[in-house]
Amino acid sequence: MAQHVLLSDPRVAAMPMKECDEPLADLRDDNVIRVDSRLADPAGAYAHVRLSVADRLTGAQTLLPRGLRLLLVEAYRPYALQERYFADCQARMGRVHPEWTRERLRAEASKYVSPPEVAPHVAGGAVDVTLCTVDGTELPMGTEVNATPPEYGEECYMDAPGISAEARGNRRILTAAMTATGFVNYPTEWWHWSYGDRYWAFVMGAPHARYGPVAMHV
Repeated sequence: MAQHVLLSDPRVAAMPMKECDEPLADLRDDNVIRVDSRLADPAGAYAHVRLSVADRLTGAQTLLPRGLRLLLVEAYRPYALQERYFADCQARMGRVHPEWTRERLRAEASKYVSPPEVAPHVAGGAVDVTLCTVDGTELPMGTEVNATPPEYGEECYMDAPGISAEARGNRRILTAAMTATGFVNYPTEWWHWSYGDRYWAFVMGAPHARYGPVAMHV
């Protein structure tokens, strides 16, 4: 498996950020992108993205083959929720690998949950998406969204070997649409795409990130 730059990499945190102050938009308002409710929260944070992210998602959907749609599982996360996710991931890995150092646990957890200070979801720039048919039936993608170690194997890696030809083809369809509209993938999670955050800036060679941590006003 090729080495990937993780969100815990100091080079990501070192990327400059010039906040553009785009507001968060609720993707449920216009019904263009299908929004799944499995991770819904009372405030509806999970369905919010920055305005430019919403526009790019719409663009990506227009590039999909006829009969397919994007299915959003999760977008914005409040900072406190990201902190909890990251701590929980480290704790789960620590139970499986008690011999790992604190530094190793942080690095391994960062493959699947971002450290809060650089988290694309906290900036409103990230989306966890999959593909579905018009009636909402999800396509085979090799794993379910969020199926990550230690509970699952590394089939969640975008370039994981051993997944079916159908799943690999579906990943290619998703990748073509998302990359064409400016998103970058976090390669340990086929479903995770972002735009405008520090990881995006690092991967794209941009001079700075457009989005930093943002609060949702309810």
